[in-house]
Amino acid sequence: MTNVIAEIAAIANGEVGYHEGQSNGHWDNFQRYSPAVPGLEWSQNQAWCATFVSWLALKAKVADLFPLTASCALGVSWFKNKGRFSAYPAVGAQVFFGSGGGSHTGLVIAYDADTITTVEGNTNTNGSAEGDGVYRKTRYRRDAYTYGYGYPAYVGGSVSADPDAAKFGYKVAAKASAPAVTTDKPASTTKPKVSVKHLNAARKADVPAATGHTTYKAEVLIVENALVAEKYMTKKYADGSWGTLTDDGYEAFRRAEGYKGDDAKGAVGLESLKKLAAKHGFTATA
Repeated sequence: MTNVIAEIAAIANGEVGYHEGQSNGHWDNFQRYSPAVPGLEWSQNQAWCATFVSWLALKAKVADLFPLTASCALGVSWFKNKGRFSAYPAVGAQVFFGSGGGSHTGLVIAYDADTITTVEGNTNTNGSAEGDGVYRKTRYRRDAYTYGYGYPAYVGGSVSADPDAAKFGYKVAAKASAPAVTTDKPASTTKPKVSVKHLNAARKADVPAATGHTTYKAEVLIVENALVAEKYMTKKYADGSWGTLTDDGYEAFRRAEGYKGDDAKGAVGLESLKKLAAKHGFTATA
């Protein structure tokens, strides 16, 4: 198996435990993957299992080996049109569930004679297609719900249970799992970085500017999405511009964390940003 399979599996495992946002006490499909995948920004607040796999492929730098889509059905068609679809699991394959494979999807990180181990977005402890976060699941290979597998054209191939795996450039094995990342370099982080310096520059520039003015938009949007999930902002105002509503939301967050007086107002501080980052999957830096 190629090292890129180890990389995409490590990235997927690193996302386990992430949860989408909530509105009015309910999970609402508001998540960080749609805005991070060019071309899929529109899919925010929709079922996001396929978007999550597209995000994994993008992060692992193998986006051309996977379908860029928020649709499971289109993902199945993409692999079938390339002649890279199988009824057997493979490490690093994209698994599809439900009628025609159109109900749900995830990434296979291991398999044996009876089960597959997957990482899936927009699922839950029951394994349903409409869930609340990213989970690692163990499913039965021969369950009627398991439709089939798309085989990415990894350089060097992968390992598969398909007796005809050679036609995909894969090797055959009765069981297999993704290897650990092997590199002398530190494993690449899956968490986006948000700089206090950048946020305060945005706060200084965006608040007095005309509506829609943005500075360090991507980092501001990460913070706004976190404030939405914490219920200190309304999601329709999370637009990447640090306006007065973002300022108010961040102040409310700091007060909820125990900051008082001047410590709860004004410029963003590293200590408070680290607290928000710990809850919402990003890294706070100076």
